Amino acid sequence: MIAAQTAGTMFIEGTFAPAASGETLPVIDPATGATTGAISAGGADDVDRAVRSATDSFEGAWGRLAAADRGRLLARFGTTIGQHAERLARIESQDTGKPISQARADITAAVRYFEYYAGAADKLHGETIPYLPGYAVQVLRVPAGVTGHIIPWNYPAQMFARSLAPSLAVGNATVIKPSEDASQSVVELAKLGAESGIPAGAINVVTGLGETAGDALARHPGVDVLDFIGSPEAGTLVQAAAAAHHARCILELGGKSAQIVFEDADLDAAVPAIVRAIIQNGGQTCSAGSRVLIEASAFDQVTQLLAAEFARLRIGVPSSDPDVGPLINGAQFARVRGYMDRAQRDAVGLLARSTRPGDLPGGGFYVEPTLFGPVHERHELACEEVFGPVLSALPFRDESDAIRLANATEYGLVAGVWTENGGRQTRVSRALRVGQVFINCYGAGGGIELPFGGFKRSGHGRGKGFAAMHEFSTLQTITQKFA
Repeated sequence: MIAAQTAGTMFIEGTFAPAASGETLPVIDPATGATTGAISAGGADDVDRAVRSATDSFEGAWGRLAAADRGRLLARFGTTIGQHAERLARIESQDTGKPISQARADITAAVRYFEYYAGAADKLHGETIPYLPGYAVQVLRVPAGVTGHIIPWNYPAQMFARSLAPSLAVGNATVIKPSEDASQSVVELAKLGAESGIPAGAINVVTGLGETAGDALARHPGVDVLDFIGSPEAGTLVQAAAAAHHARCILELGGKSAQIVFEDADLDAAVPAIVRAIIQNGGQTCSAGSRVLIEASAFDQVTQLLAAEFARLRIGVPSSDPDVGPLINGAQFARVRGYMDRAQRDAVGLLARSTRPGDLPGGGFYVEPTLFGPVHERHELACEEVFGPVLSALPFRDESDAIRLANATEYGLVAGVWTENGGRQTRVSRALRVGQVFINCYGAGGGIELPFGGFKRSGHGRGKGFAAMHEFSTLQTITQKFA
């Protein structure tokens, strides 16, 4: 077992600390269901201490640094993460249940986030505005102050980097509340930040339950911007809590993303990409391509090819580096199985299901990747976010029908368009109400540089790319009369 050295502690004021209450929460291994350790059960007192620590750092050592110096420290932080990559990946794999190669890719992405924002730290430019004679007007883009970050369990290390790096690059100080289901790599990363020279208080981690530590962070009047990544239901509660002290929110709330496959698509490229997009991290990905919309004339051919791919998938413990590992916990396992059981009760066609090995640990939370179809457009499998390795196939008649179906959910995060027709690529992409569209590809290697966020119930605001720095900053207008 690879355990985090800092198990049972949080990271506040540049050092490790238990919860003020002394209480802890168990760490459960998704692969076996066994308890492997504990994390601190932080609460309102711990959040208050962390916010005060961040405020002191913002007003002190961290906030006084020049932008170029912030960038150098972030670059050093990225290098340090890379030096500890294998240990971090093993912690991440054990904590989340994801295959070890996927955990390694997550740590590589975390390094890249800090590299990217290190280079961007001194490039957040303002502007001047031509105004009345005798006046000079500057519009500065300045840090918001203290930013709060509530991140989910599916990609803790990567979400740490994605959420914190742009905020730190702008000059904010931060408080992060990771999920109680996967916190260990986040505390380890905070420690590495301190070892890299990030001043005390610029990064604070409070572990604990969402309804206690997360709620306290959302409600804290010392938080100026709140970044939340999670479910729409929890996002509504977070936004309501933050509204009491007028904190701005960035919300990324999931999706029901469609892969649209036209008859002329290159199926040799499309089919493997569609499968990867639903099994990545066991389907526990906000941008998972959980619906495949297929032109009716090609429906049988495409679903047969997908079924053949599903038959080859390997399910196993994370350390064996399978295609699919366990889901995060028992509640998520029951939720996903519930969708699958109801689909079969409703006589939805079962087109493929991967084979479950007989030697899997009995207490692990394993779900076989499954393909259903044809799925009615109003069935819950076509409308709701399952957050598991379940793919729904829906036929469409023509281009306009494909667009209608793709836009027919409450979500609007990502879509893929598979066609060799250039005009159709443009028409369909621009008609989709989603934050990102991929043409003849999907995901594009993590897309650290690409603004990411959604429409409708998928939330608002944008992470990743330079756009994230705008989200974590604000404008200040300075008007000077000199005549």
